[in-house]
Amino acid sequence: MKPSERLDELIERYPVLAREKEHIRQAFCLLLQCYENGGKLMTAGNGGSCADSEHIVGELMKGFVKKRPVPEEFAARLIQTDEKRGMELARKLQQALPAIALTAHSALATAYLNDVDGELAMAQQLYGYGKEGDVLLAISTSGNSRNILYAAAVARAMKIKVIGLTGKDGGELAGMCDAAIVVPEQETYRIQELHLPVYHGLCLMLEDHFFAR
Repeated sequence: MKPSERLDELIERYPVLAREKEHIRQAFCLLLQCYENGGKLMTAGNGGSCADSEHIVGELMKGFVKKRPVPEEFAARLIQTDEKRGMELARKLQQALPAIALTAHSALATAYLNDVDGELAMAQQLYGYGKEGDVLLAISTSGNSRNILYAAAVARAMKIKVIGLTGKDGGELAGMCDAAIVVPEQETYRIQELHLPVYHGLCLMLEDHFFAR
């Protein structure tokens, strides 16, 4: 399926997202450019949005709906390099779209919390991992989570594109984004219920573009 068809399907299934269709398309284009130029995605969120940020990484770093076998040349190199393990690696490894959840490194985050300032822990990780051409996907149902705003500020200073996934009126985050997807709900749980199909749609669109099977 073409990415544009995936987007149409998303809106057909969730008509309430129709007003955000162009913003979702913008987000996809930013991610497409990032990956085509050898960049990576970094994700961040709190609570349920933390779980979402790690969920996204899971869909990008391995096969989502496609198997994504490694290229035949690399498969042959694996077999040549290690006779014992190469065949199994060639059969089971899957191509990835590089993504890092800034929520997943508890030792680093708690060290920074203890030694410096916990609200800047994601910003510190983004500063350490990021480079120009990368993308930050910042998830905040209110758009006003302080640690997310700090990370977004660092991203902008580093010329890292920012995609916001939020709700309500978008909060401060919406104004800091290159593409802001503000789902039309007010309650946190309802916002999160719409975030999932949005990021699943983006992951599917990317997989359709980059992987034939």
